[in-house]
Amino acid sequence: MAVSVSRKKSKSSRKPEPTHSYFGFTILYNFVSRISATVFILILIYMWSSFSTVITGNIIHVCFSTRKLSSLYCLSAGTHPSIEIPISTNQNNSFTPGIESNATELGKFPSIPVTSRVANTDINEEAANAVKVIEEQLQVHRSWKSDKNYATCDGRGIYVYDLPSKFNNDLVGQCRDMVPWQDFCRYISNKGLGEPISKLGKGWYQTHQYSLELIFHSRVLKHPCRVYNENDAKLFYVPFYGGLDILRWHFKNVSNDVKDSLGLELVKWLERQRSWNRNSGKDHVFVLGKISWDFRRTSNSPWGTRLLELDKMQNPMKLLIERQPWHVNDIGIPHPSYFHPHSDNDIIAWQLKIIKSNRRNLVSFAGAARAGAEGNIRSVLIDQCTSTSDGKCKFLNCSSAKCYEPESIIELFVDSEFCLQPPGDSPTRKSVFDSLISGCIPVVFDPFTAYYQYPWHLPDDHDKYSVFMDKNEVTKMNVNVVEKLANISSRERENMRRYIIYELLPGLVYGDHDSELEKFQDAFAITMNNLLERVSRLDEAHND
Repeated sequence: MAVSVSRKKSKSSRKPEPTHSYFGFTILYNFVSRISATVFILILIYMWSSFSTVITGNIIHVCFSTRKLSSLYCLSAGTHPSIEIPISTNQNNSFTPGIESNATELGKFPSIPVTSRVANTDINEEAANAVKVIEEQLQVHRSWKSDKNYATCDGRGIYVYDLPSKFNNDLVGQCRDMVPWQDFCRYISNKGLGEPISKLGKGWYQTHQYSLELIFHSRVLKHPCRVYNENDAKLFYVPFYGGLDILRWHFKNVSNDVKDSLGLELVKWLERQRSWNRNSGKDHVFVLGKISWDFRRTSNSPWGTRLLELDKMQNPMKLLIERQPWHVNDIGIPHPSYFHPHSDNDIIAWQLKIIKSNRRNLVSFAGAARAGAEGNIRSVLIDQCTSTSDGKCKFLNCSSAKCYEPESIIELFVDSEFCLQPPGDSPTRKSVFDSLISGCIPVVFDPFTAYYQYPWHLPDDHDKYSVFMDKNEVTKMNVNVVEKLANISSRERENMRRYIIYELLPGLVYGDHDSELEKFQDAFAITMNNLLERVSRLDEAHND
């Protein structure tokens, strides 16, 4: 059963541009408290193959719309079986007390009644509160942004825990057995950057999207604010490779207890540390290289671990490539791209190259359809792209090996004006960042793909760097994406591209582990600077 409701647009909302449609999402609510593992796996497989499914077994998709949020959002069970509306009351694990907003109200709203006869007024209230929580959290995250140079420590030291190797380096040593169909070691070698790609030039590497933990760790060790005495620290970095921990069990038949064991050991280890107990972990940060859902296994699911559901893990800040939208201490930061500049000149050289590209393709899409999902947004986009008679749209079929070649992806994006970015197994896509660093304007169909994820690295004004189209309108064949993009003027495209290349690009890439950036702040520097600002404010609030 899908129930659609609407909420009036606030008077303060900015009128959308003609080329942009409405935002939207669907909140999935699973009211089955106990089902057998066999039945769940069957549902999981079915949902994976039908991303746009509205009714799946006993899963209700509660859909709602507003002028700002109107298309239906369905998260693939490939990574997590459902997005659940946070169910209220007095739990404090969806926010951190002491932040400068009305964050004490975040997440406090009633649960949806478990019944097929859900009143529209109930859903209206749930929908309005769900939107409010997300928007307030993004404002809170943006309030932590600092305009100071990250090298100015101002007594704000970063302490890096020297964890037992089983929590990080030993996991890297298991890389050959992590993914059955490939040697994962080549992708996480070179401290997470992977092997160099000579064809693309200096600073380009075969970086895997799950390499963030290694990349971040190597950079934090050399941060100018690093201290070796915990008493001098304001921020505590926990170098746990939780994503690699999950990855090693994804394709093995092991119990949930086995999957959770290392995370539980880590929490017990931290509880023995005086620095952890000093502020109950509020000044600690984890960098986790997979999506939040992989660390939030539900009772009915075999997928992932329960690390981020543990009570002790609610206070620390968690940096992820995809955040859980209703947890204020989940903070989204960019997926690692293939470009890791060493110097300012590396960035400038790349900017000059892509600003001069003649962009032979109006539109491109690198991806693959979902098997058995005819009405899926990806299938519709592929049909629209491949049916253009004038060659305006270029499709790179990722069911082939071409999408495993970074040079094929980057060359396509550098040659394209617009890059289509529909959701996949989860809302976010590494491809969004690949397109941005290539100067290709991303076309987004779901606000969870970017707009609700990266407040430190992407601006609040989404029209500056992207085009939004209503996923419902596309799947209903009411919009031809290629034709609509063709109507965007050359001047508009040029303005967006220049903003992407000169304003956004430097802050979306992670420099190499010996980077010497001075003029630019990369994604790592922006993240660390904002983290230091955040813990400084916590410290001030504590002193007051």
